[in-house]
Amino acid sequence: MTMQVEKFTATFGARVTGVELASLTDAAFDQIYDLWLDRALLVFPEQHLTKDEQKAFANRFGDLEFELSPIGNVRKDGSLRANDESDRVVQILKGNEGWHYDSTYVEVQALATVFTAHQVPSKDGQTAWADMRAAYAALDDDLKTRVEGLSAHHSLYHSQRKIGHNPRAGSGYGFDDQEPPLRPLVKIPPETGVPALLIGRHAFDIPGLSEKESEELLQGLTEFACQAPRVYVHDWTVGDAILWDNRCLMHRAHPWDYSEAREMWLARIAGDPLTESGVLEAG
Repeated sequence: MTMQVEKFTATFGARVTGVELASLTDAAFDQIYDLWLDRALLVFPEQHLTKDEQKAFANRFGDLEFELSPIGNVRKDGSLRANDESDRVVQILKGNEGWHYDSTYVEVQALATVFTAHQVPSKDGQTAWADMRAAYAALDDDLKTRVEGLSAHHSLYHSQRKIGHNPRAGSGYGFDDQEPPLRPLVKIPPETGVPALLIGRHAFDIPGLSEKESEELLQGLTEFACQAPRVYVHDWTVGDAILWDNRCLMHRAHPWDYSEAREMWLARIAGDPLTESGVLEAG
């Protein structure tokens, strides 16, 4: 098969066909890797990866941050979770509906994610991504200069409490008892050298600004960034696999009717501690 690439009309992303992710040659993987660095998000339709195949493909990019994880309202026994916000899993699903990067609230930010669709609802439940490289490039010069000198803390406690939930310490990934990492508002991945805004729902408390000033700046940046042509929304089909760069894309889930199954599986690739670590000190 010959790999075919259809670039999206958004500022990023591409649909890739003519490849089988479960049996890539080294040369084909190198092509995909270079394309991923350029386009940041790659959609591979009709892959139908098994869980082991998904892990193996993700491992070609590096070690996994944690074992393959289910995302959705399908329990292990196949029953469906109710849309009940007292359920901690549902709380996280609701939180994921806000624009965010993965793992900015732990010491080492994730490199990338491979996401697959196993069951999808008849409507809704899409996933959207936003290009933070293009967003930074579109800022006016004065705002670029301002944000280049600022950092923000990142916390899953903060982002969940902001939507009315009250998580407990030790109640799951991201709820460890540690100071929230401090990360610059402008991130420059070493492989590309292309600056990107590092913001999203987990970001708060910019040192040197009041709480109100910090919130207004972060909210304004998010609203500016997450607009066409910098956004791509994917309607899932069973068998889809999507790879994205967590160093320059934010994403969010769209809500759906919990009477229908949405079963996705996530393989998150760990970041390099030398380049993806935040400062674990308040202030």
